[in-house]
Amino acid sequence: MAIVSLRDVAMVMVTVQVFARGYPETDLVVRLPGQPKVVFRQYAGYVDLDLNAGRSLFYYFVEAEKHPDTKPLTLWLNGGPGCSSVGGGAFTELGPFYPTGYGRGLRINSMSWNKASNLLFVDSPAGVGWSYSNRSSDYNAGDKSAASDMLVFLLRWFDKFPELKSHDLFLTGESYAGHYIPQLADAILSYNSRSSGFKFNIKGIAIGNPLLKLDRDIPAVYEFFWSHGMISEVVGRTIKIQCDFSHYTYAYPHNVSDACNDAIREAGDITTEYVNTFDVLPDLCYPSIALQELRLKQMATKMSMGVDVCMNYERQFYLNIPEVQMALHANRTNLPYSWSLCSNLLNYSAIDVNTNMLPTLKRIIQNKIPVRIFSGDQDSVVPFLGTRTIVGELANDLNFKTTVPYGVWFHKRQVGGWAIEYGNLLTFATVRGAAHAVAYTQPSRALHLFSTFLRGQRLPNKTDIAMHD
Repeated sequence: MAIVSLRDVAMVMVTVQVFARGYPETDLVVRLPGQPKVVFRQYAGYVDLDLNAGRSLFYYFVEAEKHPDTKPLTLWLNGGPGCSSVGGGAFTELGPFYPTGYGRGLRINSMSWNKASNLLFVDSPAGVGWSYSNRSSDYNAGDKSAASDMLVFLLRWFDKFPELKSHDLFLTGESYAGHYIPQLADAILSYNSRSSGFKFNIKGIAIGNPLLKLDRDIPAVYEFFWSHGMISEVVGRTIKIQCDFSHYTYAYPHNVSDACNDAIREAGDITTEYVNTFDVLPDLCYPSIALQELRLKQMATKMSMGVDVCMNYERQFYLNIPEVQMALHANRTNLPYSWSLCSNLLNYSAIDVNTNMLPTLKRIIQNKIPVRIFSGDQDSVVPFLGTRTIVGELANDLNFKTTVPYGVWFHKRQVGGWAIEYGNLLTFATVRGAAHAVAYTQPSRALHLFSTFLRGQRLPNKTDIAMHD
């Protein structure tokens, strides 16, 4: 007769607990190469959208650090269009791990958003990251197909994780997710109105440095350059006088004079050669130095103002390690290209990039869904100068009064940024010292901004309140 130890019994009980909730055992990430020990579970794998076309989206799901059964579920999407939410959001910004300086291991992100929520990252649309299709025409994507595929993805993902169906759902992202997230929320609300069965428990959306209205976001770039002393008075004045952005369209700009084009070209030459336009404060990472360090496996990560400016190269190295892909159940079709943050396959609709997102956001808010839009104030790609004005236009269109006037918000007795609230459903907030990727450059302030939103709280405008984060 075999003797069963108490340890064996305990292990069986843990196994039953893990999978009794219906989570897919095949998608469990036991441990990533070089990963520190953690108490939460991770899952990764594919959701098949179209078996005939062979179209599947890759996901990475991380449980909340504590009490995942009672915490909300937050979806995060990176923008681009065509950039990986797994590589960007999960392994650079708000996920539980960062690549180490030598690219072969991971370190804990002490400000991961899984302290407040369960997190789901999806590479969307097909052709991004490890998401793929066997039908090349699927790589001709646009806003409508991206939203439709994400709706199908979520419905089928919940079949894998049925226990999470009843959890509060928050939709978040950054940059071109200013298109992805509102249109997905709109599709979800439309689905809910038609469904006689399951309905998504959507509770709010939050988007960072979002592209919302091209004809306002584009001139804001040059206003930012000028206000930060990055272009001369002459170039700034020429752009202001000569450039008509009122009918500006991405890829096919109209009403742009030769003088305007020359000034824009000069502004680009001055700024992009020596400055990271996504974050104008830190030093640049020089790839030749970073790659040399990776090969030597040195921990000498180049730091600038507390930010690892070479993390992009470390992440690229780590996610292309075969053992990492195996642990994540990724690249199951052995794609004929290396993993990269942004896709070279995707042919995304330039027309869709021009879409004004304010009507969609208006419908969402009219359905009583809170919206928080936030901006890192050191981002020149989608600057707060444009976003703040656009949010004000949206509030005016909704006939919302200002419920909290524009002013500072605090975190740990320091100014976290500035914020304004309209009609108790719409908030715009800046994050002081943050870049385009807010959680990457100001992780503590970003986590606080996110946590208060989940709890339905306003950002604290007094230092004593801010001490109780």
